[in-house]
Amino acid sequence: MFDVEELTSQEEQSNNKTADPTALQARCDEFQEIIEKQRETMTRMLQAAHANSTIDNEKPMRTVGDIRPEEDEGYFNSYAHFDIHHEMLSDRVRTESYRDAILKNASLFKDKRVLDLGCGTSILSMFSAKAGANVTGVDMSDVIYKAMDIVKENNLEDVIKLHKGKLEDLEFEHKFDYIVSEWMGYFLLFEGMLDSVLYARDKHLAEGGLLLPNRCTMHLVGMEDEEAFHKYVSFWDDVYGFKMTCMKGDVVKEANTDIIKEEKIITSSDTILDLDLMTITPNDTEFSSEFSLTVQRDGLLTGFVGYFDTYFEMPTPVFFSTGPHATPTHWKQTVFYLPEPHNVKKDEVIKGVISVRRKRREIRSLDVGISFNNKKFKYLVE
Repeated sequence: MFDVEELTSQEEQSNNKTADPTALQARCDEFQEIIEKQRETMTRMLQAAHANSTIDNEKPMRTVGDIRPEEDEGYFNSYAHFDIHHEMLSDRVRTESYRDAILKNASLFKDKRVLDLGCGTSILSMFSAKAGANVTGVDMSDVIYKAMDIVKENNLEDVIKLHKGKLEDLEFEHKFDYIVSEWMGYFLLFEGMLDSVLYARDKHLAEGGLLLPNRCTMHLVGMEDEEAFHKYVSFWDDVYGFKMTCMKGDVVKEANTDIIKEEKIITSSDTILDLDLMTITPNDTEFSSEFSLTVQRDGLLTGFVGYFDTYFEMPTPVFFSTGPHATPTHWKQTVFYLPEPHNVKKDEVIKGVISVRRKRREIRSLDVGISFNNKKFKYLVE
């Protein structure tokens, strides 16, 4: 950078000299050269700042594959207990959908290689083996040791090979024709296991191969459930004669997981996300979406309900929904209560925006924002 004081001093000295036009022109040319150099310097600085900003914006999202094993120990330990597997296996909608997708398309699986990601008790591995596939199962939790015993019990150890470990740390001798995984969490994206599925797709899926499921959609609908609203929210207005309203903020902020009866739904449903699992990236799991819900009867809007649908798009297609209109699953629905009920009239259209982001430190959890009626409400799915 040039020194303004020095230039000023030089200019004063020049003014004390005879005003020679040639000298003045030379002096002007000198100033112009200095200014141009400074302009070039500022331009380079701005370009560098823009480049750094662009690079930062293009950094890949931090995924569950980046979590150190010691940080994630609690998550995987939760899947080591038999109770959670009993719950999932007892969910007939879930388990029979995977079974039907595989066995009703068994001709596609014969002599093919299948990767069962997050295999748990190996039920999906055994369905695939029954369809004639050679299967590799992977799980990070200690349930994998029970799964090995289960495979032996069913005399399938020749066609099912199980590995304990983090997928992102494993290497395989070949690619796979199918990757099957039951990765979905509450509100579809909770737990972030989809990250590992996409990693497996990019690194281990053979050309022309398929993920199962290969598509999921997320939906939002409005509800009227004054009984549940009192149970969870307005309960704090009068607790044995004492006000505890300060508790309501924390209660409302935490999304609830519950089965909502279809008769409690007061609006139409709207799709907020459509994921083609064969093409998306982890960045697509963070999104903002406008929604438009038509009120079906006069009443009170006490909250919004989120759910997802799952598709196995194959010659014999299979589909299941986790919505209030469908048979309940272990995923139930995700409920976002309002701090206060909102009066609505039949045929009124509720327009708003929902945003879903991962928590930056706990990336398996979700931050959800819902804006409507000139207000914004924040929720946590964890």
